Order: sequence, then C-alpha cells, then structure tokens
Amino acid sequence: MPELPEVEVTRRSFAERIAGARVTGVRLGAPLRWPLGCDPETLHGFTVGEVQRRGKYLWVPLLDGRHPVCGLLLHLGMSGSLAFGEPGAQPGKHDHFDLFTTRGVLRLTDPRRFGAVVWSPGLEHGMAAKLLSGLGREPFDPALTPEVVHAALKGRRTSIKAALLAGDIVVGAGNIYACEALFCAGIDPRTACHRISRPRAERLLACVRGTLAQALELGGSTLRDFRDAHGMSGAFQSQAQVYGREGEACRRCGGTVRRIVQGQRASFFCPGCQKR
Repeated sequence: MPELPEVEVTRRSFAERIAGARVTGVRLGAPLRWPLGCDPETLHGFTVGEVQRRGKYLWVPLLDGRHPVCGLLLHLGMSGSLAFGEPGAQPGKHDHFDLFTTRGVLRLTDPRRFGAVVWSPGLEHGMAAKLLSGLGREPFDPALTPEVVHAALKGRRTSIKAALLAGDIVVGAGNIYACEALFCAGIDPRTACHRISRPRAERLLACVRGTLAQALELGGSTLRDFRDAHGMSGAFQSQAQVYGREGEACRRCGGTVRRIVQGQRASFFCPGCQKR
C-alpha cells in the first residue's frame, strides 16, 4: 500500500507541471471506493492550483481565476498509482480516472479499485473534511513535540505498533516505516503505549521523522507496483534494517530478525535490540 512517503513522492513528481493547467475533460472508468460526487462536466474550465498532501491523501484544488472553488481528494488505495503525461494513450483495464488538462492527463491506475477520487467544496468542508477529520498531525509539524506524543500515548493500552498504524497521533508511519522507526528507537513493537517513557517518546518521534525523511530521499518503497507520476520506483526497501528480513542477521547486533503478526499486519523486529 502506498504510504506517506510514496504519496509525497508522487505529489512532487507532478505538482509543478500541472499547476496552472486548465481542466478540459474528465473520464470515469469502473467505480472506485467512493463515487466522484459531482457531474464530471462541471469541472471543465477550472484551473488547477497547488497540489497538497494531507496524510495519504492528495488534494487537487480547482480555481476560478485565482480563487479556490472546490477540489478533488485522491487516495491511491492498496495498489493505485498516478501518472501525468501527454494525452493519447488509450486507457487500460485498470485505468479508472483521467483528468484532462491543457498540460497533460492525470491518470489514476488502480487494479484493486480501493483508491478514490472525490469532489469536495473544500478541504474543511464536505467529503474531504469527513475523510480527513480523524488524521493525526503531520510528522514534520513543529507542533508535534515529544510532550504531545508522550501525552497521547499515556492513556492507551494498545501496542505502540498499533498506535503508529492508527495514524491519529501522527500520520505517515505505515507498516514498513513503523517497523523501521521502532527498530531505530529500540522499542519492541508489542510494548504497551502507556509504558513508553518521555525520553523514549522523544527518541521514537525522532526515529519516525528520520525514517520518513530517508524514505522520501530514496523515492519511497516499491514492494510490488508503486511508481511515481514519472513511472519511477522507490528504493527505500533495499535499506530496510528489519522489514522483510525474517530469519536474517540483525545488522546492528548480529541476532536474528523475527516476524510476528499484530492486528493482521506483519511486524519485523530484533529481540536483542528492541526492548519492551
């Protein structure tokens, strides 16, 4: 599943090229997770603004002149990807949305159709507000301090891995990055949230940020079919310390990397390096 680094890499790969383009048409393929929510023809003539990201969602604002009128909220689902390029290529079986503009076509390809393109009158209104309301802070938000993280963890009895995946404290630490951040911080993924001390919360926050920053630098992770809007794959998976390395030697202590299942998700960790 594309996580925050992959979504941000995708945003960067087409945001500058599409900004200022005028919408000339919309094509809908097979139904996605949610309906578009408007008549596609009503989007014609709007100008595309600066594409933004919130968590794993992309917001494509549509302007009338210089004034925002509405926008499209996009989610890549389990296996979706966006491509932005010249018009002409006929849509394939898994191409379910095209936004035609004067600078090219933004196309969503999604074999499993868990992704979405949803119209909304604004980020803080309509469907966008509903979908984004439960998200935690962005990982690089200065307001996300160790004190904030520690306070949020104190009242929870769930595992720290589950809390990271929930995304209501901090967004972006999906399964790969949660495993890697916990290894970096030396915290066993089974540790109960309320047992995380203030110093460990500070270390964990630094590791979440460091892990996501490295992933962004390496273009995200490609485990199956992730590509950015240029068609480029990510390389973070080749640098992983524990994720996907069950039975292999820990690169830090030489112990054996283990795999367990938490909430139907695989967790990889080193028992020697990560303590409860």
